[in-house]
Amino acid sequence: MNIVLLDAKTLGGDLDITALESFGTLTVYQTTSKEETLERIQSADIIITNKVVITADMMEATPSLKLICIAATGMNNVDLDAAKEKGIEVKNVAGYSTKSVVQHTFAMALYLLEKMAYYDTVVKEGSWSASGLFTDVSQPFYEISGKKWGIIGFGTIGQEVAKIATAFGAEVSYHSTSGKNLHHDYPHQSLESLLKACDIISIHAPLNDATYNLINQNNLPFIKEDGMILNLGRGGIVNEADLALELDKRTLYAGLDVLEQEPITLNNRLNEVKHKERLLITPHMAWASIEARKKLLEGIVENIQRFMERI
Repeated sequence: MNIVLLDAKTLGGDLDITALESFGTLTVYQTTSKEETLERIQSADIIITNKVVITADMMEATPSLKLICIAATGMNNVDLDAAKEKGIEVKNVAGYSTKSVVQHTFAMALYLLEKMAYYDTVVKEGSWSASGLFTDVSQPFYEISGKKWGIIGFGTIGQEVAKIATAFGAEVSYHSTSGKNLHHDYPHQSLESLLKACDIISIHAPLNDATYNLINQNNLPFIKEDGMILNLGRGGIVNEADLALELDKRTLYAGLDVLEQEPITLNNRLNEVKHKERLLITPHMAWASIEARKKLLEGIVENIQRFMERI
């Protein structure tokens, strides 16, 4: 079997991928551009891709292709209809990153809530030393306990966030973006009601027609003064230009792990917000704890193993 890994760099250089070599000849590319993809998969039996797009035309031009392993949960980078039509199996790995994403959600929330950027600077630049005081409370910060935490998208990750927010003492409610996920112990709210009522709002929804541009100039003003919005779902759910405008208008906090275009472009309006300490952006890495990436690799190996047993 010829196995081609198209974007190994996204899995991290600290991951041992030698287990993949047991299935055949492994060719590893650190990154692969759209223009390079077809040439690199031409003789592949198995493709492993995280974000590299595999189109119907590419499948048509790769007659040996039998299996596409997606090194992720989302499958929108592969033409699934074309794969089914051509008898090519497509396998993803679900659930590997739940704990990592949930942890990152609270890391972002606490960083913003406790004004960590400010207090880190106060100590490192010497202001605290010069003050003569044993403490510094010049920037008020808040507890999660007693706050209302709203969750947009109530799948596995959203439900785990709800449990931990509850353990912190928050009052949790949620909004189902599909309108179908309504049978839970937590109260369901309309989007408008949730945005108006909650102090902290975290997004854990997929990107689709119902969620694209879901948070925009029309409903961002609903969020409370001193409120916080976190997007750990998908880029495109929050309109970034509208968010930047709202951040400049009033006291609002935002944490984003995902953006519509990744990596962030230099002309992204978010780069120009006045109060940068109120905005935290991380480079789409909530999913990527070492434990999560090891589970991901194990899932890929298992998918190939099961496929090999059937042929």
